[in-house]
Amino acid sequence: MQKNTYGIESILDLNANNIWGVDEHELAELWGREMKEEGFASSEDKLLNVIRLAFDVNHFNKDNEREAALYKDGEYVIISRTDARKGSVAIRKKTIRRITDLSYENIKHISAEALLSLIECNFGGGWDSISLAIRDIIESGFDISTTTLPATRIHAVGGTLERKVNDGYDVLEIPKGTWVEAIFAKKKEPQEKLRFIPEPEYDEDGNRRIVEEDNVNEDEEDDENNDETYYGSYTPEAEVKDVDEELSEE
Repeated sequence: MQKNTYGIESILDLNANNIWGVDEHELAELWGREMKEEGFASSEDKLLNVIRLAFDVNHFNKDNEREAALYKDGEYVIISRTDARKGSVAIRKKTIRRITDLSYENIKHISAEALLSLIECNFGGGWDSISLAIRDIIESGFDISTTTLPATRIHAVGGTLERKVNDGYDVLEIPKGTWVEAIFAKKKEPQEKLRFIPEPEYDEDGNRRIVEEDNVNEDEEDDENNDETYYGSYTPEAEVKDVDEELSEE
């Protein structure tokens, strides 16, 4: 078996972060090995949730010729369920067809050439036409830079384009009238610049995360209002005597 991207040895190690590093055949082999182990049946549904993040997953009855024929075109790999009554499962790696298909998980598994092809198909609007959210995803996996120059200067000897290509960047040129926008992309190495990455939409088990609003702790509010400094800013009132009492003292 060819070593997968993350060196996964057991299918039970699959999660939202590494599922894109496995292909259909590796996944089927891992599944086949593990399903022989006692207790695997209880993990199947959880694993299928994770697999769905990167694969098309289709359940079908292998004894139904019409259903089975749908998955015999070579694009799918078939895996069996521990419980035969649940049928079989056909899996196929999802294709990243649009720039909006990109995620913090799969951006690590495409090439600079493939990325620029997606950008080129994004209505030809250039880097600024991409939403900030998608740009952040792209920049989590690639070094990106752009320049816009007159078409007559874009290929100048020793210019920006030539230097970037020599530095290992792939380039996409987008004509804009008599000017050209050049978008440069180079895949980041894992140990390169650390940066904040928002929490992924799915957890490691393939379940969508629920974002809960922060609730203000009422006890903390009370503590603030009862702070000794609140009252410490007041001076005790002076003792005020009655008018009659003052006269009697005289």
